[in-house]
Amino acid sequence: MAKTLSVEAPRIDGARLSRTLAELGRVGAYKDEATGLTGVRRLALSAADGQGRRLVIGWFKAAGLKVSVDRIGNVYARRAGADESLAPVMMGSHIDSVPTAGRFDGCLGVLGALEVVRTLDDAGLRTRRPLTVAFFTEEEGCRFGTDMLGSAVATGRIPLEKAYGFRDKDGLSVRDELAKIGFLGTADVRAVKPHAYLECHIEQGPILRRHGADIGVVQGVQAISWREVVFTGKSAHAGTTPMDLRRDAGVAAARLSLELRRMAGSGRFGAQMRATVGSVLLGPGMVNVVAGTARCTVDLRNPADAKMAAVERHLDAFLKKVGREEGVKVSWRQTAKTPHVPFDAGVQTVIADAAARLGLSAEPILSGAGHDAQEWSRLCPTAMVFVPGEYDGISHNPREFSTPKQCADGVNVLLAAALALAERA
Repeated sequence: MAKTLSVEAPRIDGARLSRTLAELGRVGAYKDEATGLTGVRRLALSAADGQGRRLVIGWFKAAGLKVSVDRIGNVYARRAGADESLAPVMMGSHIDSVPTAGRFDGCLGVLGALEVVRTLDDAGLRTRRPLTVAFFTEEEGCRFGTDMLGSAVATGRIPLEKAYGFRDKDGLSVRDELAKIGFLGTADVRAVKPHAYLECHIEQGPILRRHGADIGVVQGVQAISWREVVFTGKSAHAGTTPMDLRRDAGVAAARLSLELRRMAGSGRFGAQMRATVGSVLLGPGMVNVVAGTARCTVDLRNPADAKMAAVERHLDAFLKKVGREEGVKVSWRQTAKTPHVPFDAGVQTVIADAAARLGLSAEPILSGAGHDAQEWSRLCPTAMVFVPGEYDGISHNPREFSTPKQCADGVNVLLAAALALAERA
């Protein structure tokens, strides 16, 4: 019988973690033509996502975890505690990817949590509280247009039936795609109520690497606003239509992209303002036809809610101006919006103390990217462990890479923090 924890936390098997990351990275692997590198394309609820899910669940079951799948496809794997009446400490992230991903984004948090369980099993240790390892549906948002979808449903921000109705660019719905890959689960989406939530993740940026820090203690996530903007002008022959008579949706889209760049660099909305047009689809999309429509995505990020609100007001005014000056109609819809989310100070302290005990340097950092942790912070004390990445922390790219030591350091901190929280009454 496993003994309850009364000794210093053991260390994880970094080589085993690396092998697990590499094996999952082969699911959905593709060769990037521009670089020749191997990347990962495992879009949410695709066949590759289903294959990856089944692989990870197999590892969960081999570790003796009790697995359940809820109605939005979130997967939970529970390790019994000495006192099953207590709420669990949950660790997790996601395994879905963007179309041009590397092997670490999200997967480190899931497989790192699995490695925590494996390490406790190897040491014959049982925690007072149960532990839950989880991964969540459509964190990236690049297929169905809303990021952190599974965790947002689980924590009540997005109703289940609304989530079921989201569709991808081919008109396929979340509900139907869950059923197609066999992950339209039966468990209640609101059943899991953790004592605390921890997530280990690559930083996806250059700060920790440039500062020489081993670990980032994440203070929170900045405000994020996504929009889809549609300009509707008039298609016309490119050779016969005078420039002053055109209603060119493509020009309106170009002006939007340039304005976001100018706005973010102006300093008016703070030095940390980020603004991106990530996708532009022109219709009819022919070389000799003036674009009659332009469908654009807008990604806005700011650490201050008040400044984000000012940014959005500025954008609203600019869209009206472009519509008037270019003679195009403008419509837009909000596809995702989350405020600045501060993480729990007490859990941050637990993470910082764990890093110090392991002899690792740590610094506080604000996340520029959205994470499942921000959703779970609504229900329980939450914080994140960041690990640095090479190549200036590049992410959403086949060059994404954190060394085996960087990954092991982060997961050792995750293990120590999880044990500290799991021993609390």
